[in-house]
Amino acid sequence: MCQILKIAKSTYYYQTNNCVKYDVNNYEEEVISAFNKSRKIYGARKIKAVLMRKDIILSHRKIRFLMIKNNLVSKYTKLKYRNHKTMVNNDQISNVLNRQFNNKKPNEVVVSDLTYLQVGGKWHYICLLIDLFNREIIGYSAGPNKNAELVQQAFHKITRPLNKITLFHTDRGNDFKNKIIDEILITFNTKISLSAKGCPYDNAVAETTYKTFKTEFIKGKKFENLT
Repeated sequence: MCQILKIAKSTYYYQTNNCVKYDVNNYEEEVISAFNKSRKIYGARKIKAVLMRKDIILSHRKIRFLMIKNNLVSKYTKLKYRNHKTMVNNDQISNVLNRQFNNKKPNEVVVSDLTYLQVGGKWHYICLLIDLFNREIIGYSAGPNKNAELVQQAFHKITRPLNKITLFHTDRGNDFKNKIIDEILITFNTKISLSAKGCPYDNAVAETTYKTFKTEFIKGKKFENLT
C-alpha cells in the first residue's frame, strides 16, 4: 500500500503511533441516555441510529460492549418462527407482490396480518393495515374474535379513498378468505396477493411491524380493556 501511495513506511508508522486514541467509553453516558429514553426498548442498532442523529458514530459492536458493561438489556429478543397447524387459504392465488416491498406509490399497496394479545386475562386479536409506501398504519381494529369482521373493521378505519389501493397482500390465513373481504376488494377494484404457504418472508413488512408493535407497545404492559 505504501508503494502504491508512494509514501515511506516510516511515515505510516509515525502517523499510526501518534494518532489520537479513540476511547469508546467517552460515549458511555450517551448510550445509557439513548437506552433509557427509549423506555429500555432499543437495542444496539436503534441506539446507533439515535446517536448518528447527534453526529456520534459508534459501531454496533462498541454499543453492545457498552450495553453489556452497564447491564442494559433490550426488550427485543431473537425472532423465532414456529409453524402452527391452522387452516390456510389454499386458493390458487399467486404472490403478485413477490417481496417487492419498496418504491411504491402512496396507497398503492397495502399489506396486513393478524396478531394477538391478552386483554383482561383473555386473548384478543389485532388487525393492522400497512401502506408499503411509508410503512404507515392506515387502518386498524381489535376484538375478541379472529374473523372476517375484524378485518372489515380495519378497512372501515381507513380515511383515504379505498379505490386508490391497487393491491392488497396478506398471508394465507382463512380470516382473509371470505365473502366480506371479497366484496370489499371487488367493490374498490383491488387485486389480492397471497404469500406462499408457510413462508412469513413473503409478508416481511407486516411481520416486522407486528414485531415492533408487540415489543415496544405491548410487552411488559397489562391491558384491562380495549379502551
